[in-house]
Amino acid sequence: MNKTKSGQVVLNAPYLLWSAIFIVVPLLFVVYYAFTTANGSFTFNNIINFFTNEQYMTVFWRSMLYAVWATVISLVIAYPFSYCMSKVNASSQRMLMLLVMLPMLMNLVVRTYSWQQILEKNGLVNTLLESIGLEPIQFLGNAGVIIFGMVYNYLPFMILPIYSSISKVDKSLLEASNDLGCNTFGTIQKVILPLSIPGVLSGITMVFVPCVSTFYISRQFSDGNIKMIGDVIEDKFYRSSVPDYNIGATISLVLMLIILISLAVVNKFSDDDDQTGGVVI
Repeated sequence: MNKTKSGQVVLNAPYLLWSAIFIVVPLLFVVYYAFTTANGSFTFNNIINFFTNEQYMTVFWRSMLYAVWATVISLVIAYPFSYCMSKVNASSQRMLMLLVMLPMLMNLVVRTYSWQQILEKNGLVNTLLESIGLEPIQFLGNAGVIIFGMVYNYLPFMILPIYSSISKVDKSLLEASNDLGCNTFGTIQKVILPLSIPGVLSGITMVFVPCVSTFYISRQFSDGNIKMIGDVIEDKFYRSSVPDYNIGATISLVLMLIILISLAVVNKFSDDDDQTGGVVI
């Protein structure tokens, strides 16, 4: 037994070392800067200033609102798509999965920049509109295009866990539902939907978390005119003439707490026996 435990410790050592260096230590730095002043004195003023600053709160609630909209739209698109994908034959499923995964093979920066070029004033879409005699449309610089960018970039993270949950539903349950007189809609409502809830919750978390903390999408699609909470953090660390690590760390800490709460909610309402889409903290 001791040899087994020693072997496990040796095997886990690289992972534990990696976690300590690249996860725990950075988090400790964030906590330290969030609760200290520029000269290193302990304080709660950074937290108080964040929640009492109207500008910060406006950006914070805007980020939350955009993230919620992007998550809801992603769910509305992903659920029927995942259901239909689970019903086609194996070769079609592989092809659809490839189409879903293909954009993820490119970096988010490349995908976002490409759409910026397509939607800008002299981009592909407006060039086509002008070629048929229509006036160009100002796509960039509004909330809608930022939410579109979030949905486009993070939709696969909603599709994959939902598809995984639906595809693992026991076929005998569907047959029993049909034998008992349920039509397709009734089967979806009473059998498939309840059993796919873990995948739905996992997808919601996997989309909401990166959406609420994004900064590159909003910066590229609004030319920096519409700020998200991620933009404020970046400004505090990199773009300000005088970096304010304390406020930047404070906002980062608040964001991390929101993420942890989101994960806790998923764990609370997910089925402990169903690991198809659950998230574990």
